[in-house]
Amino acid sequence: MRWIVLWLLACLSPLPALADGEKAGEFDYYVLSLSWSPNWCATEGDARGSDQCHPRHDHGWVLHGLWPQYHRGWPAYCRTVEAPPTRGMTAEMADIMGSPGLAWHQWKKHGTCSGLSARDYFALSRRAYATVNRPEIFRKLDKPVKLPASVVEQAFLQANPGWSRDMLTITCKDGHIHEARLCLSRDLKPVPCGRDTIADCPLKDAVFAPVR
Repeated sequence: MRWIVLWLLACLSPLPALADGEKAGEFDYYVLSLSWSPNWCATEGDARGSDQCHPRHDHGWVLHGLWPQYHRGWPAYCRTVEAPPTRGMTAEMADIMGSPGLAWHQWKKHGTCSGLSARDYFALSRRAYATVNRPEIFRKLDKPVKLPASVVEQAFLQANPGWSRDMLTITCKDGHIHEARLCLSRDLKPVPCGRDTIADCPLKDAVFAPVR
């Protein structure tokens, strides 16, 4: 009887959400993560003195990353034979990612799992970012507002005909709208997200800061 109980517990235990050191190139789909830069600056970036938050910039939705994903869980820090990116490569991504440091971190944690070279991974990330119509209405705000996360989701769906709600997730952090995450196939076509990716932010009064 004891072994039966142990077997049932093993079957019912959730799979680990994160697997480090997996083999590069083995994953099911991508998650394209876009971060609303003014909110990140308000909750983290200003305190760090990040150049991304300097008034000379007018970042809105920036590319957080393009993440290889399993249907359940995701790989990270994968074993790869590809060389790391040069400083020039990461600097070239700052226009859409906010900083070279973020580009480096995204390669190390997620790009290594893509099976691509650093140059090709960044090129694919840029292509994925370019496929998204980012709602212009949010750039017209002149003061912070509070709104339901579902309003942000609806704005993206209206700006991108052909998407459905199961392909997009809006996340929150510290009471602010945090990210818009779109699930994409390997050839960058929108696809339904896995069940551990699709949980939307439930807030009805999430803060949304204006572009400075």
